[in-house]
Amino acid sequence: MNDMNGSSRGGRTPLGPKADRDTVRRHNLSLVLRAVRHEGEATRAGVAARVGLTRAAVSSLVEQLLDGGFLTESGKSFSGHAGRPGTVLKVSRTGVAGVGVEINVDYVSVCVADLAGTDRVRLVEHLDNRGTSPGRVLGRAADIAARALASAAEQELRPVGVRLALPGLVHAGAVREAPNLGWRGVEAAEPFARELSAVRPAAPPLPVSAGNEADLAALAELWFGGLKAEGLGEVRGFLYLTGEIGVGGALVLDGELLGGAHGFAGEIGHLTVDPQGRLCRCGARGCLEQYTGQSALLRAAGLDGESGAPGVAELERRAAADDTAALAALEGAGGVLGRVLSGAVNLFDPDAVVLGGIYRPLFRWLAPPAEAELSTRVVSGLWSPGGGRLRPASPTTDASRGAAGLVLQSALSDPAAFAPS
Repeated sequence: MNDMNGSSRGGRTPLGPKADRDTVRRHNLSLVLRAVRHEGEATRAGVAARVGLTRAAVSSLVEQLLDGGFLTESGKSFSGHAGRPGTVLKVSRTGVAGVGVEINVDYVSVCVADLAGTDRVRLVEHLDNRGTSPGRVLGRAADIAARALASAAEQELRPVGVRLALPGLVHAGAVREAPNLGWRGVEAAEPFARELSAVRPAAPPLPVSAGNEADLAALAELWFGGLKAEGLGEVRGFLYLTGEIGVGGALVLDGELLGGAHGFAGEIGHLTVDPQGRLCRCGARGCLEQYTGQSALLRAAGLDGESGAPGVAELERRAAADDTAALAALEGAGGVLGRVLSGAVNLFDPDAVVLGGIYRPLFRWLAPPAEAELSTRVVSGLWSPGGGRLRPASPTTDASRGAAGLVLQSALSDPAAFAPS
């Protein structure tokens, strides 16, 4: 037990170094930049009132952010109050940008987002990455990313980092386990960085990191999805499921991603539905993704010969046409999803559950059976059908955008570290 002075039974708890003037200024630069970004546009006086600094201090910080290309100013703002009108500050549409690269089982998606979080470049290629060596997959992804970076340069954007979004257990830039890709113990971040530098020899190398694709999609929903629940206001706690070849999950509580002890939390696709059920690529039997993943849905609907986006689009078309097999497949999958989700809802009590990936276009058929299970099994009684707590993901959010957004968080937290030389 610690006392008021920070001591403990084992001695004094280290409190860290005292903040010096440079540290305080860097913190305040971040404070001002994030305030302008949050407001969309603001005056110096408005920022000062929001962050609690003097107008003189804010003006000095704003000048530094203008010089660094983080902010722009234009026009005059007439507030209706006495005094001179102020110029309008906005986050710059050029300069610092983040790059997200999602490598999934049957596609690669690249997003370049500017400092405001706006999706400025988007490239998606449908590729079957199963049975292909990790080096080849990373090389193809680097080629696509290089094309996106060339387009970003034409828009005067300056990417400051790349984040890979990968399906499976990801730690320290490596894929510990990705059953649907067939990857185990695969280094990803450093080889991708080398491949990207090789196809852009004249460009400075970019730092590359990696994370789980469901986690990054959940962050995209948190930051860019405008998630709200009727009667609840802005939702800061939700369970996110993404349906692809596999099924990924992530949990956001009070606006923070729950990583778990080792960063592997959220593997809902490998919760057991039937211990004697279908063999999963992870080696266990009866995992959720064997009943609600893309392959399982298409197989149940009689679309075994289809795969990827064309197969999902055909399933959606048949369901809209009241095809019996398609409707039965979606109803069965929705019921299984609802049963598994009810356990997670009882355990964590989120405000909402968000269905992304292929579940978003199929939501209208998956939701009714899922909500029926949730309303029966969730003990709080808050999950009645049609209550709005089960919802589709925003069409503007995915893992690559979340990955780009995470790169931008570094620049927003310490803009001085990302100012041009």
